[in-house]
Amino acid sequence: MSQQPGARKNGKHRFRWPRWAWWLLTVLVAVLTVFLVFSQRRELEEALHLIARADPSRLAVAAVCEAVSLLCLAAVQRRLLLAGGTRWSLRRWTAIMLGANAMAGAIPGGAAMATAWNYEQLRRRGVEGSLAAAVLAVAGLLSVASLGVLMVLGLFTAGAKGTAALVHPVAGVLIALFLSVSAGLLLVRSPAVRDRVRRSWTGLGRRNGRIERLQKGLAHTVSQVRGLEPGVRPWLPPLGLALLNWLFDVACLLACMWAMDIDPPWHGLLLAFSLAQIPGSLRLTPGSLGVIEASMAALLVLYGMPTGPAIAATLLYRIFSFWLLQPIGWASWLVVSRQKAEEPAAR
Repeated sequence: MSQQPGARKNGKHRFRWPRWAWWLLTVLVAVLTVFLVFSQRRELEEALHLIARADPSRLAVAAVCEAVSLLCLAAVQRRLLLAGGTRWSLRRWTAIMLGANAMAGAIPGGAAMATAWNYEQLRRRGVEGSLAAAVLAVAGLLSVASLGVLMVLGLFTAGAKGTAALVHPVAGVLIALFLSVSAGLLLVRSPAVRDRVRRSWTGLGRRNGRIERLQKGLAHTVSQVRGLEPGVRPWLPPLGLALLNWLFDVACLLACMWAMDIDPPWHGLLLAFSLAQIPGSLRLTPGSLGVIEASMAALLVLYGMPTGPAIAATLLYRIFSFWLLQPIGWASWLVVSRQKAEEPAAR
């Protein structure tokens, strides 16, 4: 049974986002979607016509690109688990990942439930709890870092003219934040800097009990993360796989445009794609339905695509990246959940 806001756990208050808020946001997005459908009827009809006459052989390319993207994502987590001393097959990781994605995309607040289910499957198969938490945390960080790299590339290729230039300050702030965090991580490699940061961080904990508890949790997780891959060079392969996950996802979008004979806005494609992932990652609605569609279509239009083709490309891309994965993911969830617990193979 889910814990209500204000409920106690171990004698301490813990806040949880109320379940009704997710349903309220879902209803609001649905109302907004209906309004947009009626206000953009002509463009939507054009988009549906483009989708109906899409080339099936080229759509197969889009499906392959999305499948490779998912395999790259599973390979990131498998590589991290291997660094922790446990060897799993890529097939097993892919099945667990598909099941977790199905939960995250279909249930209000499903992202947290999917993470918990993913963690439970690792524990049921003999993976140590701290290692399982570290693998899931680092995989998420690598995904964010690789999306930041994609955004940087998109900012360099995007034009700086017209209304599309309005998104550049936003992208610039996000990239600056990403680079600042990266620079900070490099700076703490200096013993003097590490010592000063450690004293300041410890002082904060002494003045606030909540911060002190947070510090202990972070310290435990960081120790596990550092134990996965010492040094910088071993992190390059999983980071490269995380970047390939995004690039093949972009390739799926391009293949959808190709299938409908739509000219992509090459100069702004990477930036439009990467920026659309940010509101989608907030999970304001189950599967970010309506959020990704609206943001990606709007950004594509901003970079020069006509409204009808932009809607068509976005909807067709979402068919491959979300809707087709739902039945596959729930089938994987059912199979994985019914499997008996077993010990992982040591490296």
